[in-house]
Amino acid sequence: MKFLVISDIHGNVENVEKLDSEFKSADAVLFGGDFAKFGSPETGKPVLEKLVSKHDTIFSVIGNCDEPEFLDEVDGADISVEGNLTFHEGLAFAGAGGGTKFSGDTPFERDEDEILSDFSLVDASAENCVDENGKWKSLVLIMHNPPKDTDCDMIPGGVHVGSQKLRDYIEKYEPLLVVTGHIHESAGISKVGGTTVVNPGALMEGKYALVTVEKEGEAWTVKSAELKSL
Repeated sequence: MKFLVISDIHGNVENVEKLDSEFKSADAVLFGGDFAKFGSPETGKPVLEKLVSKHDTIFSVIGNCDEPEFLDEVDGADISVEGNLTFHEGLAFAGAGGGTKFSGDTPFERDEDEILSDFSLVDASAENCVDENGKWKSLVLIMHNPPKDTDCDMIPGGVHVGSQKLRDYIEKYEPLLVVTGHIHESAGISKVGGTTVVNPGALMEGKYALVTVEKEGEAWTVKSAELKSL
């Protein structure tokens, strides 16, 4: 299964248009949030409409620059996995939106426990889905805020600004794949235990990623993950 992985569009519909060939070859699209441009919530809906016109299978959360109420629009388009657990083609998809509290200048800032609460259905279903070691190898998590201490959460100066609690959560279940965003300067691919973590970078800057996963017997694996630019 081939994923087109994108995040942080921030109103740039033009760059969505430039990905037509990638949309056509992808089996699903994973979007890490921030439909809208900072300070311009009205730019979110055109991005949502453009995305759903490009692919039938999209799994998405909203970002810290999106108004919390915009989640209703994303739910209405039937692409949200925020606070949900969706099963598709043998994989489970769940999501957590918003960013951790920092400046207070963006509309959807939350503390770490609030972000983690979006994974309550993951916890409730874990007993029937984890392996004998308590790991959930068929799980894909989409979280706008990155986990701490990876190649995906570093700002200039070498400071890691991701969430320790989100990292702890990844270490607990070791999902197949984690998609994140938020930190534009830190497009990257990392491993947390057996989990591949991908921050595709901001599509508003022309950055995205491609990830291919395969099932061999009963086990899912990430076969390839690559950062790309328009």
